[in-house]
Amino acid sequence: MAASEHAAATGQVHPGSPLEVFRVFLLLGLTSFGGPVAHIGYFREAFVSRRQWIGDRAYADLVALCQFLPGPASSQVGMAIGLQRAGYLGLLAAWTAFTLPSAILLVAFAYGAAALGADGGSGWIDGLKAAAVAVVAHAVLGMARSLTPDRERAAIAVAGMVLALLIPTAWGQVLVIAIGAVLGLASLRGIAPGTGDFGGLAVPVSRTAALGALALFAALLLVLPILAAGTGNGAVTLFDGFYRAGALVFGGGHVVLPLLQAEVVDPGLVSREAFLAGYGAAQAVPGPLFSFAAYLGAVMNAPPTGIAGAAIALVAIFLPSALLIVGALRFWEGLRSAPLSQRALAGVNAAVVGLLAAALYDPVFTEGITSPGTMAIAAVAFVLLAAWRVPAWAVVVAAGLAGFVAL
Repeated sequence: MAASEHAAATGQVHPGSPLEVFRVFLLLGLTSFGGPVAHIGYFREAFVSRRQWIGDRAYADLVALCQFLPGPASSQVGMAIGLQRAGYLGLLAAWTAFTLPSAILLVAFAYGAAALGADGGSGWIDGLKAAAVAVVAHAVLGMARSLTPDRERAAIAVAGMVLALLIPTAWGQVLVIAIGAVLGLASLRGIAPGTGDFGGLAVPVSRTAALGALALFAALLLVLPILAAGTGNGAVTLFDGFYRAGALVFGGGHVVLPLLQAEVVDPGLVSREAFLAGYGAAQAVPGPLFSFAAYLGAVMNAPPTGIAGAAIALVAIFLPSALLIVGALRFWEGLRSAPLSQRALAGVNAAVVGLLAAALYDPVFTEGITSPGTMAIAAVAFVLLAAWRVPAWAVVVAAGLAGFVAL
């Protein structure tokens, strides 16, 4: 076994502890407002710029992979970083810490214990959305400096941005990445991204474990509907519905809503009014939108419901993502080290910059900049991030306070 393969299998390149991972991701789970695109910006600031757990090129490779996989891309990126840093417990710690704050808030909302101010016009929410504009803009500029250093890759990034704006769907994102790979192969001869040990993504997963995770992913997708129909058990039925939603949705975030509606509203398990109220609340909390599953599990009309239903729905909707990350990363790392793959990935990385630039405009900018006041907050937040090196979480908190006071 080669040294790099051994490092990938044993996870010795970037050793860390699950507690360390939990602490960092908990802070992100409490402050990462703005949706999945903003989360990718927060993660880059936390793990590429500040802590240097992963290099920019490897991070862009990871983002590209997660765009291809079904499930919530930003949560998958977080799981992969936790997996690299502290193994399987690191993956669990990253997911738990990033997801738990929003899940708890949404379950509390389901019980009517908190008024979260889900109205999009609330001043503090407007301030948080403005901060997300600054975070994503800072991430796009930082990634552009390292991933589009020449005119060929800059052109690929611009082409990717234009295509993503013209085809604003999950399949459009996949198309942008695929075209980036083709253009990289065709136009980047002699240019390799070159990731050393510092910049690489070490994956502490054996080949056997990776294959087992992929097999379990497929087996659950096939077996759970049979078990649900055969047993009529409420918990199995609930798990099956949310597992399927997490396994079959590409693009994550808002794309999962039609699937969830079909699973819970159409059969009468959750009223349309309750569904829409929970969706509104999900816009006002940090962390992944998939945490909306916890709310739905808590307000079910049939058992299991409450905290038990929330826990089952939450685990079920994220489990496919965890299995796919464990299974795919092991083979992705080997693929990205091949010479032809390096050229293709150089193009993919440039295309990812274009994707983020398109998302910076829509939905981040169009939803975040709605008045002169929000523009001012975004501008100040960007200067704090880029020039003063203030941590993203502190900028977000300050922007929320500014919005509460001034907007």
